[in-house]
Amino acid sequence: QVQLVESGGGLVQAGGSLRLSCAASGRTLSSDAMGWFRQAPGKEREFVAAVNWSGGRTFYQESVKGRFTISRDNAKNTVYLQMNSLKPEDTAVYYCARSRLTVVTTTLADFGSWGQGTQVTVSS
Repeated sequence: QVQLVESGGGLVQAGGSLRLSCAASGRTLSSDAMGWFRQAPGKEREFVAAVNWSGGRTFYQESVKGRFTISRDNAKNTVYLQMNSLKPEDTAVYYCARSRLTVVTTTLADFGSWGQGTQVTVSS
């Protein structure tokens, strides 16, 4: 069973940047699609970005397109989320997750392994 550990969250001013990392252990992720989700207080968990096994296909929530970039390093068994031009509305706990499917998906129910999350707070 895979264990996912997110890191890189923190407090940043609006317009700033953060890079989240998701390190996996227990199994290789090199054949798995991976995703990032977020959950703000009082709101449901929502899709942010996803990447296929090779990193060649990516998908983004409309509100983060052009600002966030998902990538992966299969040699390091790690997935990243580079977040630029951060806005207060990006404040949330960010989770990485491993897809149950072999194809990239944006649906929360298709993801079966989750990390514990990392807090991102963007001040105005």
